[in-house]
Amino acid sequence: MPIQSFDDIRALIRTTPGADADAIEAAQARDSQLTKPPGALGKLERIALWMAGWQGQHPPRAEMLSFMVFAGNHGVTAQGISAFPAEVTHQMVANFEHGGAAINQLARLAGADLTVVPLDLDTPTQDFCAGPAMTEIETCAAFNTGFETVGTADLACIGEMGIGNTTVAAAVGAALFGGTGSDWAGPGTGLDPNGVDHKAEVIDRALALHADRMGDPLQALACVGGREVAAMAGAILACRMKRIPVILDGYVNCAAAAVLKRLDDAALDHCIAGHRSAEPATGRLLGHLDADRQHEPLLDLEMRLGEGSGAATAALIVKAAVATHNGMATFAEAGVADKEA
Repeated sequence: MPIQSFDDIRALIRTTPGADADAIEAAQARDSQLTKPPGALGKLERIALWMAGWQGQHPPRAEMLSFMVFAGNHGVTAQGISAFPAEVTHQMVANFEHGGAAINQLARLAGADLTVVPLDLDTPTQDFCAGPAMTEIETCAAFNTGFETVGTADLACIGEMGIGNTTVAAAVGAALFGGTGSDWAGPGTGLDPNGVDHKAEVIDRALALHADRMGDPLQALACVGGREVAAMAGAILACRMKRIPVILDGYVNCAAAAVLKRLDDAALDHCIAGHRSAEPATGRLLGHLDADRQHEPLLDLEMRLGEGSGAATAALIVKAAVATHNGMATFAEAGVADKEA
């Protein structure tokens, strides 16, 4: 059934499956017999167990990778909060479709299927300094698009494109976890310090305007979010329902994930953080997501591109984790003496 209301989302999130304990136990048993000292592969070992548990199978697989990029435009760009004009969103979507963006190269390297989903680019959300960015119907429509985009995969990486969306992510972070615009705003695509200060002031105006609705994560998403943010939240939830592990990308993607986290504290247990974005408030956001309950961010490469590029780069590490877990010989198979009892 299509998601048509916030109540539909709340009902759905109450039915999400947990990790498969039997698959994790089987992965642990194999890991203990592989030709290496215990723990010698560090995080790779934990990633392999995480993959098995959330896929609900052993051995885990990392052959069918799904990269999804959701694109949206934002009315708040009228406030002068971005170094680039809104038409760049259209132009970058065309670049994705023609194979010229960073995410295209990473998808090709990882052997991943790349899906690009533009969301009403010719109809930006409303300027959230003047009113709610989206109605409940619009928010649910975008959420549903993300939910229905998810197909079959062993692993998913979810990214975004949208001029102005680091302002949106900062506003969502402040709405969900508190603080002021200056706590959450950063340079985004290249603002100077004065531009960042202006961005923070715009966020503060929006938070004050919508203060009476910020206590509900879905209302906060509607008031200061964006279509691509709602779509990413929908895709992350769909992956949970289909037992597809997810690598979270950067600041904007984590803001989308945060909406689910506020609805259910365990909603992101099927996710790991792919990288620590260079956007300054990323550490604050990851702290609220409790990312280290799974793993610390796998990478810290000073990336801040979006597109799912950080998650896609981290996917190569996940593939390495699964390859070593599945392909290494056991002590018995290799005829190597195990440690003494």
